Amino acid sequence: MSSAGQTLRLFPGQYGVCRLPAGSPFPTWACGEFVSVTAAGDEVSVMCPESAIPADVTVDRGWRVLQVVGPFPFSTVGVMASLTTPLAEAGISLLAVATYDTDYVLVKAEKIDAAQAALTHAGHRFVK
Repeated sequence: MSSAGQTLRLFPGQYGVCRLPAGSPFPTWACGEFVSVTAAGDEVSVMCPESAIPADVTVDRGWRVLQVVGPFPFSTVGVMASLTTPLAEAGISLLAVATYDTDYVLVKAEKIDAAQAALTHAGHRFVK
């Protein structure tokens, strides 16, 4: 299966990327259409809507979430590269998240228009 011309969906609202201490339990406050919790080594990272994040949590705010509309098989090669390459060429940094069914890319809100333009130019399409 080809990774060219992916269909993407922009989630509404802004998201935050949080850092919790290693060993923290699953944060019950993390809720929304997109939530990612990753425990790795010396941290627990949480990505969720800004509105759900408590005031005392270390957070980088102002992210937007792009979803690759899936699912697609694990044998599909180059999906993330087809997204990250045009964004890198446009000078846009990102955070990437993969799930069982699909992939997600987070970009800063002030870069979302440029990101959508770069991805559209690269052959991707957006749906609501």
